[in-house]
Amino acid sequence: GDSVTSGTVNLSGVLYCEAVRVGEDTTLSQIIKMVSDASATKAPIARMADKVSGIFVPVVMGIAIISAAVWLLFGEDVGFALARGISVLVISCPCALGLATPVAIMVGTGKGARNGILFKNGTALETVGRIKTVVLDKTGTVTEGHPSVTDVIPAKGVDEKELLSLAASLERDSEHPLGEAVRKKAEDDGIVTRAVTELKVLSGSGLTCKLDGEELFGGSLRFVSGRIYVDGELRSEAERLSKLGITPLAFALGDRCLGLIGVADTVKEDSARAIAELKKMGIETVMLTGDNRKVAENIGKQVGIDRVIAEVMPDEKEKTVRELKKQGRVAMVGDGINDAPALTAADVGIAIGAGSDVAIESADAVLVKSKLSEVPAAIRLGRGVIKNIKENLFWAFFYNALGIPLAAGVFIPVLGWTLEPMFGAAAMSLSSFCVVLNALRLNFIKMYPKKTSVKSENTEQKITIENEKENEKMKKTMMIEGMMCMHCEARVKKILEELEGVNSAEVSHTLGTAVLTLDAPVSDEVLKNTVEDQGYKVTDIK
Repeated sequence: GDSVTSGTVNLSGVLYCEAVRVGEDTTLSQIIKMVSDASATKAPIARMADKVSGIFVPVVMGIAIISAAVWLLFGEDVGFALARGISVLVISCPCALGLATPVAIMVGTGKGARNGILFKNGTALETVGRIKTVVLDKTGTVTEGHPSVTDVIPAKGVDEKELLSLAASLERDSEHPLGEAVRKKAEDDGIVTRAVTELKVLSGSGLTCKLDGEELFGGSLRFVSGRIYVDGELRSEAERLSKLGITPLAFALGDRCLGLIGVADTVKEDSARAIAELKKMGIETVMLTGDNRKVAENIGKQVGIDRVIAEVMPDEKEKTVRELKKQGRVAMVGDGINDAPALTAADVGIAIGAGSDVAIESADAVLVKSKLSEVPAAIRLGRGVIKNIKENLFWAFFYNALGIPLAAGVFIPVLGWTLEPMFGAAAMSLSSFCVVLNALRLNFIKMYPKKTSVKSENTEQKITIENEKENEKMKKTMMIEGMMCMHCEARVKKILEELEGVNSAEVSHTLGTAVLTLDAPVSDEVLKNTVEDQGYKVTDIK
């Protein structure tokens, strides 16, 4: 009778589920609905226009009455006086004020969606343009989230096979990327794992279970050394690995330390560039992770992070974000379930598209392409929208500041200028038209920096062209049916990139394609079988 949210991870035992929310009721469909409704929401800056309109309308009505009365007092006929009053009312119609914000928000959310950045509401789009600090999760956000084992360091009296076997047995049902790396290493080495019971996941620390009546546990060195004695030699090895940017995982059985397994995660190719862009925009970058401090600091140096806050529990992430908010508006970028509280606490939560459903649900914006370079792009778009709204409001007020005196007949005694109600209506319509046109300019906003081109000698150009042609030959495009969401994308991407010879895979469920970059030839049959084994249908490979 319990409800299970889509994306829930089952860590032990067997779970039987019935799909009771399908179609428009699913979490993904609700997210899509949020995005479609974003243009209908009011951004905070719109409230200013509402307040001004609340004062503006009665003031204009007063000016219209006063204008008519003054001309009557000056001896003009009723028709002329009424024409001046009506002209004031017509030309000062606050249509432009009303359009200034919603049109810009609508165009901005559409521009973001076309570039794979989905804003759930207008508030998020405006707030992201005012961000002063960007907080980043490490695994799966700054790094690829697909770590691999680099070192196996057994304790005295333990061999590598025993350490790997027991570690893989503990991690067999773990969904953590580090645990997956340990399992893969054991599988690749042909090492058999053993069945365990009473598996418990201690968030941010490690795992424990029972093996033949003894407690088998593993995780961070701090977690393991808090339970048993770890000798100085292993501590020194853990220190060495950490300095190299490798995460040391410790394992123990009962009161006996089994050793260390070093796991490293590669940095995403666009992380350093994205962080450099953020710093250039005057935004402070902070990496917030539960990983080992020295590993986190090493990754932080690689990508140029301003501050690194490591070894924090999931609930501490939320507290840290709240503390940072005291210094200015904060955006949190994450992908995991443990990032959800921090995403909610931030002024703007930004979820990686390939992350968990819980993270996506908690966030205010979603990066469909799962690239960190989309974060500065989103901020540029937000800043562009704010600037555009301010321009719209300025011109709307400026237009009224000029039009109302003209309509009231202020310039008639001096210059003989007059404005008939019919021309006032045309001018009012023109102002609204100009506001809409100005908002549509957001479609041309440059969300991404220009790619710098380097001049080359003829020989270098020839080599580049030949390399490009070779790269074209080493690419394949698969047409795939059955991918319904971003999780399908991530799943297909993962299984394809695990194939020998596949360097990378760009997968899109909306286009139904997977574009592969190959290091070595891979047969179409292998590619087709790999994807169709997961329940999808391959219709063509080019």
